[in-house]
Amino acid sequence: MTHDMVATLRPLLAAEASAEAYAAGTDQSDLEQAVWLRLLERLDADGPLVDPQGWVRRAVRSEVRRSRRTARRELPYGSEPADDGAAGPEQQALTAARHRALHAAVRRLPGRCPRLMAALLSPQDLTYREIAGELGISQGSLGPERSRCLGCLRRLLSAEVAAREPRG
Repeated sequence: MTHDMVATLRPLLAAEASAEAYAAGTDQSDLEQAVWLRLLERLDADGPLVDPQGWVRRAVRSEVRRSRRTARRELPYGSEPADDGAAGPEQQALTAARHRALHAAVRRLPGRCPRLMAALLSPQDLTYREIAGELGISQGSLGPERSRCLGCLRRLLSAEVAAREPRG
């Protein structure tokens, strides 16, 4: 497929897809994409088209029919499907263990870091203004302080993870 072919067929395909998409209940861009894909497959298998404009018109109508057939076969759920995203007991235990390890590492940080990180990890979802008021520091210094504390925490945790791995 050449650049000239794409440039020539793009306006025609956009017009045809725009005219057919609404009645078919499909998105115009999805319809265009399906036709471009079909064109690429067609060119790969059979070579150049004899009548590209006619082929585009027929391909758009064919994709619309396919879209309608698919829409007729697809049925909505009567009720919400079961939520498989909920964590099971094993996942909950692992998450709780990670949280305990994180909070234990936070307590071992130097200086004001334990209080700052505890405030940031708080389930109350405190704002920077609230955290600054609680710690008695300016709101503008929270960002640099947080960055420094996260660096310390990162080094602390990476040393623990590296120490636990078997060597050999």
